[in-house]
Amino acid sequence: MEKVAHKRRIVLVPLPLQGHVTPMMHLGKALTLKGFSIIVALGQLDQVSSWQHFPGFRFITIPESLPLSEVDALGPVEFLIKLNKTSEASFKNCISQLLVQQGNDIACIIYDDLMYFCEAAAKEFKLPSIIFSTTSATHKACLCILSKLNPKKFLIDMEDPELQNKLVENLHPLGYKDLPIAGFEPLERFVELCKEVVKRRTASAVIINTVTSLESLSLTRLQQEFGIPVYTLGPLHITAASTTYSLLEEDRSCIEWLNKQKPRSVIYISLGSIFDMGTKEVLEMAWGFCNSNQLFLWVIRDGSKSLPEEVAKMVSERGYIVKWAPQIEVLGHPAVGCFWSHCGWNSILESTEEGVPMICRPFQGEQKLNAMYVESVWRIGIQVGGEVERGDVERAVKRLMIDEEGADMRERALDFKEKLKVSVRSGGSSYNALNELVNHLKQSERGAKH
Repeated sequence: MEKVAHKRRIVLVPLPLQGHVTPMMHLGKALTLKGFSIIVALGQLDQVSSWQHFPGFRFITIPESLPLSEVDALGPVEFLIKLNKTSEASFKNCISQLLVQQGNDIACIIYDDLMYFCEAAAKEFKLPSIIFSTTSATHKACLCILSKLNPKKFLIDMEDPELQNKLVENLHPLGYKDLPIAGFEPLERFVELCKEVVKRRTASAVIINTVTSLESLSLTRLQQEFGIPVYTLGPLHITAASTTYSLLEEDRSCIEWLNKQKPRSVIYISLGSIFDMGTKEVLEMAWGFCNSNQLFLWVIRDGSKSLPEEVAKMVSERGYIVKWAPQIEVLGHPAVGCFWSHCGWNSILESTEEGVPMICRPFQGEQKLNAMYVESVWRIGIQVGGEVERGDVERAVKRLMIDEEGADMRERALDFKEKLKVSVRSGGSSYNALNELVNHLKQSERGAKH
């Protein structure tokens, strides 16, 4: 294990949502293995107490930050804009206190790109800072494009089918209609947010939880866009040789159930920690899964009580329902043959790293972008869009679990699995990037001393 000259502290600032906290914690674990100490600064989060057991991690709360309960009232764009305004001063106080307590022993602030208020404290106290993107490099590149748009002109242009299908330069096969804006209206405010998110400010590097072999075109574009080092460390859950960090309690009984099933006989269904499906969609999915005659493990966050009695009975005969599952372990289980996913970036990486093909059911912005890449670029899955009906569900499951098409996707998924494994081994792209990041942090530390 490589040691740094002094056991320097790094302050991590994640957006306090499962999909953002998880990769940030994996990054922290990877850096502790390189000899750094980790301080995690979290906004108001009910589950902070459940994170206290992580060895070597210290947790502090940013006072006066906006509670997540405000998302529903404000919408995601206004919430993030307001969060950054309300948190800036209190985060400066946090860093000021840490510098006194730790004797100026802070090597760097690494912050989620949506928590851009952190840069003001880094600048005031002359601390090195690095931006961390928890989404794909392609999504980050799209935010750069969106930040330069004239929102009113863009909305008018998108009424023209020819302009809708116009390809985005250096991001083939992405068209302008595919830019991730769904769910983030109004566009004017979203463009304002994108401008803030993609600003370099005084950051000395960008970290992205991705793999060079998955997104080489997008990474080339980002490197040109930022003009500072872009470190690809993904998939961080294997770079850090780490277990899952879950804000939700996992039901491990599903592993015992999977142990009783045949290899590649189960479809795993999970639509993330945020989105709640309507009752009609849940029912149509239940009928579709049952009609496909395939076994399934289904994560429904409010459990089987959301299903009518006769459907719950039918589901119990062919499937298993849990409120939350240990996803990485589930995807790595030999019984799992397919993943029905909302296509959050963590889920994409976890599924690809285990060689499991996907049925994509995205709901908004980034998820739709990821689903397009799964289906059209990497060709390791298919999409189910529009209003879901049981016939669509049944056909999609059979395509992946039974048909020759599914076997071809599984073969390609296994090829990607090997590429991702190679990336984190000695000499691989992510392995090398982590060592380069550590050297960068040491140089930043020396620069801060002079």
